Amino acid sequence: MRPTPVHFLILVLVIIVIFGAAKLPMVAKNLGKSMKVFKSEVKDLRDDDSADDEAKEITDAQRRADTGGSHRAERTAEERIGEPRTEGEPRHDDRL
Repeated sequence: MRPTPVHFLILVLVIIVIFGAAKLPMVAKNLGKSMKVFKSEVKDLRDDDSADDEAKEITDAQRRADTGGSHRAERTAEERIGEPRTEGEPRHDDRL
């Protein structure tokens, strides 16, 4: 069953009875303000998501540049066993 103009007329009459004719402009004004706030919040969330995506792309690019283009992070101490120690680097068995 599709809504007909009679259904909309009945709906409008019910709303007028519930809220009263004097309160309808106030209700419409508050509804408009609520929709405006809702739309601005949705826009802010979308902007935040796009900013987060851009920041992630920048940090990923920086990370690739720092590691010489590879996706691998710095090698761990276990992987460097047997290599000569650089000055100022603690020995593997040193405890803090």
